[in-house]
Amino acid sequence: MPDSFGLYLVLTDPLAGYETCAEAAVGEGLRYIQLRMKDRPPEEVLAVGRHIREITRRTSTRFIMNDYVALAREVDADGVHLGQEDTPLPEARRLWPVRDRIFGLSTHSEKQAAAAEELHPDYIGVGPVFPTPTKRNPDPVLGLVRMQDIVSRAGVTTVAIGGINADNLPDVLSHGAVNFCVVRYVNDSRDPRSAIRELMDIWKSFRL
Repeated sequence: MPDSFGLYLVLTDPLAGYETCAEAAVGEGLRYIQLRMKDRPPEEVLAVGRHIREITRRTSTRFIMNDYVALAREVDADGVHLGQEDTPLPEARRLWPVRDRIFGLSTHSEKQAAAAEELHPDYIGVGPVFPTPTKRNPDPVLGLVRMQDIVSRAGVTTVAIGGINADNLPDVLSHGAVNFCVVRYVNDSRDPRSAIRELMDIWKSFRL
């Protein structure tokens, strides 16, 4: 049964700092936060990951590490998010055979989403919905109509991602997205808690 939780927050170079953003996410009761530190030394990622793990431990917020199964395992994260070119999902599960760990998978087309469902991830990312500079080599933009088609057909939990902010979130939600991922709108804010609350208030207005 697809899950509904609203904002999935990815932490990447937040202006307010990783710990402040993590504390804001926990304070606002977000279901997921993901640590994404591309091209950083493993020891730096581990250090930040351990701090976030302590902030999220014994809370309802689930801590996901991006890309690296070994690092996620090292910090005792709740799960790992994998891209299309990362460790294959079956191999990731073999490397981290701990009960109740969460495995997410990025998808960027109808074909990838269908193939992902065969692997039974806990959720799939669907995007990019809009253009975004957060990737060095961005995938082709899906747009709202293709995003809607993928989300409506999916038999697993979906998270729309890519260029989403408070201005375009209503369009994303009106096109069928149940959950959505945000990076820059929160990371670029010096008051992440207010940014998170604004996004979740918009989401809640569509759930009424």
